[in-house]
Amino acid sequence: MFQFFTNINVDWMGWRKSLIALSILVLLAGLISAVGRQLTPGGTNAFNLGVDFQGGTFITAKFKGQKPSEDEIRQALQNVGVNESVIQASTDKQDEVLIKVPLIEGEAANQTAEINANQPTKPNTQQITAENQAQNNLVNAGRNKVREALNTFGREAEGTTTLADDPNAAYKIVGTDYVGPVAGEQLRNQAVIATLLGLVGILLFIAFRYDWTYAAGAVIAVFHDVLITLAFFSIFQWEVSLTVLAALLTLVGFSVNDSIVIFDRIRENLTLHRDRSLYALTNQSINQTMSRTIVTNGLVFLSVLALVLFGGEVLRGFSLALFVGCITGTYSTIAIASPIAIWWQDKLGAAEVKKRTEAQKTEQLASASRRSVSRRPIAR
Repeated sequence: MFQFFTNINVDWMGWRKSLIALSILVLLAGLISAVGRQLTPGGTNAFNLGVDFQGGTFITAKFKGQKPSEDEIRQALQNVGVNESVIQASTDKQDEVLIKVPLIEGEAANQTAEINANQPTKPNTQQITAENQAQNNLVNAGRNKVREALNTFGREAEGTTTLADDPNAAYKIVGTDYVGPVAGEQLRNQAVIATLLGLVGILLFIAFRYDWTYAAGAVIAVFHDVLITLAFFSIFQWEVSLTVLAALLTLVGFSVNDSIVIFDRIRENLTLHRDRSLYALTNQSINQTMSRTIVTNGLVFLSVLALVLFGGEVLRGFSLALFVGCITGTYSTIAIASPIAIWWQDKLGAAEVKKRTEAQKTEQLASASRRSVSRRPIAR
C-alpha cells in the first residue's frame, strides 16, 4: 500500500487530555444549544426536525411538458412561505414529483374556526369528529400552499379534468397524503432504538473478538461521534431527516472500522514486544496505521466534501452529517477509543497486580503461622 509517512513518531497519547477537553467543550456547546432552545419561551426546538419526524403533507404533482427542476420548485415554495420542504423526483415516472411540506397549523386553525362558525348544528352521528376535521384542514392548508407555489409555473387542471384533456394546464395534483405528529414521533423513536441496537451489536462483537476493554473504548468513541454530529446539527439548526439518520448509521460503521484497525495493530504489537509498555505500543500502533488512515479517510473526506458542495438541498443533511462524522470518526479513534482502552487495561492490570500481591502476603502469613516453634526446656 502507498504510504505517505514511513517513520512518523508522534506522542498521540501525550495529547489525549487536551483532545478529550476539546471534545467535552463541543459536547457542552451542543448541550447548551439544545437545552437553551427547548427551554426558551417562543424559541425553536432543540433540533430542526424535518417533515419525516414532525409530520406534514405529502403531495404528488404531475407536470405537462418540461418539468421544473427541484431547485425551482423549492424556490417557489420559499416564495410563498414554506421554507422546510423536501422535493423528490419520481424514479419510474419522469413527469411526477413528490413534495413534502411541514404542517401549516396557523392556516389550518383559521379554516377550522371558519367551518365551526358556518356549520349548522347536526346530530353527533352526522358530524365530522374534531380530530378528523383538524386533520383535513391541515392537509388542505398544505395542499393550498403547494398549489399557490406551483401556479407560478402555470395553471392546474381543474376538477376531474385530466392533465392531457386540459390544453392550458401545466400541472395537476394527483395525490395527497398526511403524516401526523404521532407517526413522526414513532418513527423518531424507532430510529433511536435502531441506533442503540446497532451499538449493542458492535459492543458484543468486539468484546468477543478482542476484549471488553477494547469494545467499551470503541462504543464510547461511536457515542462520541454521534453526539458531536448532533451537537453541530443543534447549534447550526441543520434539518434532521431520515437521510441524516442513514448518515449517522453509516458513521457508526465508519468509526468502528477505523478503531478496529488500530486495536488489531495493538494486539499484534503486544505479542511482538512484550517488554514494552502499553502506552508506547499504542503510540506505535497509531503511527504505524497513520498512512492507511490518511489514504482511506482522506478519500472518504474528499467524496463527502464533493457531496456538500455539489449535492444540492436534497442531500444537504446527509452530506453535512457525513462531513462532520468522518472528521470526528478519525479524531475519536486516536483521542477517545485508544486512550479509554489503555486506561482501563492499566487499571485492570494494576488491580490484578494488587490482588496477586495481597494473595502472596496472605500466603506468607499463613506459612509463618504454620512453622514449628522450638521450645526451651524448663529448669526445675
